[in-house]
Amino acid sequence: MGIGSKYIFNPESLSFEKVRLSIKGIVVRVFTFFTASIVVAIFYYLLFARFFDSPQERMLRRENEQMAFQYKIMQDKLNQLEEVLVDLQERDDNIYRVIFESEPIPSTVRQAGIGGINRYENLEGYSQSKLMIELAKKMDNISKQAYVQSKSYDEVIELAKNKAEMLLCIPAIQPVSNKDLKRTASGYGMRIDPVYKIPRFHEGMDFTAPTGTDVFVTGNGVVESAERNYGGYGNCVVIDHGFGIRTLYGHLNAFNVRAGQKVSRGDIIGFVGNTGKSTGPHLHYEVIKNNKAVNPVNYYFNDLTPDQYERMIEISSSAAQSFD
Repeated sequence: MGIGSKYIFNPESLSFEKVRLSIKGIVVRVFTFFTASIVVAIFYYLLFARFFDSPQERMLRRENEQMAFQYKIMQDKLNQLEEVLVDLQERDDNIYRVIFESEPIPSTVRQAGIGGINRYENLEGYSQSKLMIELAKKMDNISKQAYVQSKSYDEVIELAKNKAEMLLCIPAIQPVSNKDLKRTASGYGMRIDPVYKIPRFHEGMDFTAPTGTDVFVTGNGVVESAERNYGGYGNCVVIDHGFGIRTLYGHLNAFNVRAGQKVSRGDIIGFVGNTGKSTGPHLHYEVIKNNKAVNPVNYYFNDLTPDQYERMIEISSSAAQSFD
């Protein structure tokens, strides 16, 4: 018997006879074998693909793992850069700009977005688009903040260059000789108006002194105006010290300067008087920063000891009647 041949038993001849297949039978058998082979092959392919990666898949998997690793490294570096940038911003706003009496940069400027309808359109449509766009946005944000910080430091450098001049221009002494502090009459804040007898905000400090007493300019600057009958201030001198600071000297008896004249701290610019809305010889003195009157008591650090300064604050804080 041949291997693979099919035989049947013939009871008449009492022997096995070889079965001869027809063409149709052969075709059916071949087709069945071929179909079964394909099914088995697909089964083994799916089984293999389920548990084993192809060389291309292994390569793509390694690339994805490497990309994820590099992405994490970049994220960590960007986070470190952000921390450094935040520290620089805090130093800039709370140390450097405080030293030079400059306003801090608003957070709206530091955190402002970057223009464009869709700056990241070219990164869309990829399998890792979300990660790439997130990373690009973070890099753009850090770049924008770094640019703002760079410009801020340029400004701080200019402020540093002008620091010596600024220190000479800042009002730093009392406008009348007042070492014993007896001439401090009324300070900054709510006071009783001497004419209308109602509480009104007093935007400066009053110093009593005999008519003709010297009045000193408290910092370097330029005479902005020296006018007679300057409203309720009577004869009044206004000095522009630059850096957003001006000082006002009211109720003078006479001037010793003219508009446009340069003056240095300690120069005599006029003399105590009783002009304008005044109830007695005195000097009304104001410090105006960025067009807003501020408390002058904070600017007497050049000619008062700590004890005298505390005493000055105590006297000027008294809610007494002002002289104008």
